[in-house]
Amino acid sequence: MNKTRFRLLVFFMSLSLIGIILVQLYWVNSSLKTSGEQFQYNVQHVLEKTSYRIGKEAEKKFYKIAEDYLDSTGHEPTRADLLGVYQYSKTKDAKIIYSEHLTGNDYREEDFDNDDSGIVKKGRLKSGSGRNFDDKAKGVISSNQLSLYLRDFREYNPIELWLTSQELGDIIAEELSKNKINIEFDFAIYKNQLATSIGSKTFKYIPDNHEDYAIFDNNGRSRFALLLTFPKKENFLFREIFSITLLSIIFTLIIIIAYLSAINQLIKQKQISEIKTDFINNMTHEFKTPIATINLALDAIKNPKIFTDPEKVQRYLQMIRDENKRMHAQVENVLQISKLDKRELDITKDQADIHEVIEDAIEHVHLIIEKRNGTLTKHFDAQRTTALLNDVHFTNVLVNILDNAIKYSPEEPVIDIHTENVKDFILIKIKDHGLGMSKVTMKRIFEKFYREHTGDIHNVKGHGLGLAYVKRIIDDHNCHIYVESEKGKGSTFIIKMPLIN
Repeated sequence: MNKTRFRLLVFFMSLSLIGIILVQLYWVNSSLKTSGEQFQYNVQHVLEKTSYRIGKEAEKKFYKIAEDYLDSTGHEPTRADLLGVYQYSKTKDAKIIYSEHLTGNDYREEDFDNDDSGIVKKGRLKSGSGRNFDDKAKGVISSNQLSLYLRDFREYNPIELWLTSQELGDIIAEELSKNKINIEFDFAIYKNQLATSIGSKTFKYIPDNHEDYAIFDNNGRSRFALLLTFPKKENFLFREIFSITLLSIIFTLIIIIAYLSAINQLIKQKQISEIKTDFINNMTHEFKTPIATINLALDAIKNPKIFTDPEKVQRYLQMIRDENKRMHAQVENVLQISKLDKRELDITKDQADIHEVIEDAIEHVHLIIEKRNGTLTKHFDAQRTTALLNDVHFTNVLVNILDNAIKYSPEEPVIDIHTENVKDFILIKIKDHGLGMSKVTMKRIFEKFYREHTGDIHNVKGHGLGLAYVKRIIDDHNCHIYVESEKGKGSTFIIKMPLIN
């Protein structure tokens, strides 16, 4: 996959993920809005039912007063008669002023006469005697007359005399329960936009933050309003859609995790693809040279002049043998890594002297160092050097590190090997003065196929398997390997290995 297609794929995947998240947020917001509208509709229904029940309670209290009047006087009370028993009685010329009670009537009907003419006459209660006054009154009083009598009862009596906060709270709670609204609430009754004493103690008037409903509506006008607030309304609304919202969040998180994992895998696959391409190029280059050398040597041997010269024939045969050995070593390196990945490589360990193993490894690279006019200095300061190891594989580990020190030294290689004891461990330090490594390279040098690019892909031969093999063998020996490096100042490989007491 080329870079353009990869970037487009990541872009559209990211765009789709952002779109899904935005749709989910929009859905949650719409659900909250819908839930809020349904909640408001249900609350208005509750307020309507509550207002109706308050009116019924007022009717009962009114009929009780009228019945008591009838029992005590023996005659049917007129509208004016009933006015006299209310707390705020009126005369024709009297004027009502604001009282200390916020719920008291603050004005009088100017068209009201306390004689037997006009509206009062029409409002006369027709009734027989006895305790069934309210039932009979309902039968003979017209709805308009009854409305006037009830209005007088409510207007000329403080609301506290015929309604209590406890009664009103119980009614509201019952109606809310019927509508499946289980939530804390505060309530209050206002008259002419002034608070009465009927309400919950914790009620706070906040504009645009309450539900209200006009009660005791008289011809479209009402002086009383029932206000209802819900301190935890948002929590209630969210709780209504919590389960489906939680599922939405969980699935969205799963999608995000899957997306990030997919992007991570794509990046890794792209890197692996690039590394493998690099590996194939390097392997091709590594095999191309020895194959060409072998072909030239064979062609030379076929030449009659060379064929008759045993010395030259031996020389070309040795050349073929060396190049063949070189290719075999490269193939073996790849196979060993493959076996290590599959846990098929059998590594047996025996007691060995670390200094002897280091000496053996130095012998393998001694001629290469001499050819490049380099130097290798040993600093064997360790007193205890016996460890459990596989001498073949551990020698290969040291050879690989030394080979890298030589290859990545642009001038004559200068290498120092130090050993020292730290408690029950031996430290092996191999230091060079070559190109050094960046911090990014230091983190990845033990990855299979990884090689740091230096402009020309073949300026330093290799295929990124040597240090991967080193790391696997070191881990198998229960050792640790560290790298200290600075760009342009060389590198130091440190192996920490447990000793045998």
